[in-house]
Amino acid sequence: MRRTVVTGVGVVAPGGVTRDSFWATITAGKTATRRITLFDPSEFRSQIAAEADFDPIAAGLTVQDVRRMDRYIQFAAAAASEAMGESGLDLENIDHERMAVSMGSAVGGTTALEDEYVVVSNHGEEWEVDPEYAMPFVYQALVPSSLASELSMRFQTHGPAAVISTGCTSGIDGIGFGHQLIQDGRADIVISGAADSPISPISMACFDAIKATSARNDDPAHASRPFDRDRDGFVMGEGSAVLILEELEHAQARGADIYCEVLGYASRGNGYHMTGLRPDGLEMSESIVDAMNQGKVNPEDIGYINAHGSGTKQNDRHETAAFKRALGDVAYNIPISSIKSMIGHSLGAIGSLEMAACALTIRHGVVPPTANWENPDPECDLDYTPNTAREAKVNVALSVGSGFGGFQSAMVFGRVKEATK
Repeated sequence: MRRTVVTGVGVVAPGGVTRDSFWATITAGKTATRRITLFDPSEFRSQIAAEADFDPIAAGLTVQDVRRMDRYIQFAAAAASEAMGESGLDLENIDHERMAVSMGSAVGGTTALEDEYVVVSNHGEEWEVDPEYAMPFVYQALVPSSLASELSMRFQTHGPAAVISTGCTSGIDGIGFGHQLIQDGRADIVISGAADSPISPISMACFDAIKATSARNDDPAHASRPFDRDRDGFVMGEGSAVLILEELEHAQARGADIYCEVLGYASRGNGYHMTGLRPDGLEMSESIVDAMNQGKVNPEDIGYINAHGSGTKQNDRHETAAFKRALGDVAYNIPISSIKSMIGHSLGAIGSLEMAACALTIRHGVVPPTANWENPDPECDLDYTPNTAREAKVNVALSVGSGFGGFQSAMVFGRVKEATK
């Protein structure tokens, strides 16, 4: 069985547009949520978000890159460059035919598409739009595959290249598909992760309509409150994380510094409701058990759970039930946290950011907290690591994701162990 390890991590996120600044933010329990500055939010029910203070030129992109790439692709390019640099891979001396790209995104080029529609329709006044006013790169924004193709061209990968779009599980699923490419022998190196930049009027309006986002506009810093009794919805975020996945023996042969191993990945669809969740957490629990079984992981082995923890009433209860169903009484002894409490919910990107957090937790021995947890919810009665980070040696970390459409995914990271014959 070919084994997959993580040899590089790159991050662009609210509160930290590099890997180290991201880690410093989430371990300090600092929140990056604020009133939206990317556009005037005054007409919206929810006027808050977690924005990334991202300067593409400072991140190494050119003026031409910025003109061509939507914001979410800029995030991914910067995160991938950071991850590739940390991995130590020599791009001049690797087999590019054995190098792949597997990225996730929930909403793709929303930012550019909305901006361009405003222009070609004269701010929505013209029903018959004039395409002559559109920028020349609007097609790249329309086609989600642009995310993978941009990274493929940037790093000259000649193996498989794909974009996985499964809503809010896209980040886990993008990394999971990359892991499967290595397992199946189709690649030795995979640039994997996800990116999204959904802080735009159309995205905010969509979630406003179903009251999924927090309306705590008078206190943005404390608006995202996963597992807290008084939570009232999630806070939109944005960003990207890119993980360099590598076949274990390939990484060892070049003396790579290895973060952790991908022990298992699984996904299920609940076939239940577009936005609703079964209260028993069945499909999420099945994903957890499947991922654990792939890595021969027992509940007692898990030292940390990075929760989906969106801060909506139904998700937090559903997820808590899934942990209990999959892990039994051991669930009560495992530290759990939601980093969405600090960096918001970046839709498809968040799963990649959460897997980056898992890799960093294993490396540094620190469990990030759930910020803003103040009042217990009787139906959410596990250890959510409230407000303050906790030192702990973590050998195995579990992360889960839940997405509109019924997607339920789980991934397990662990320290690399020697193979037994």
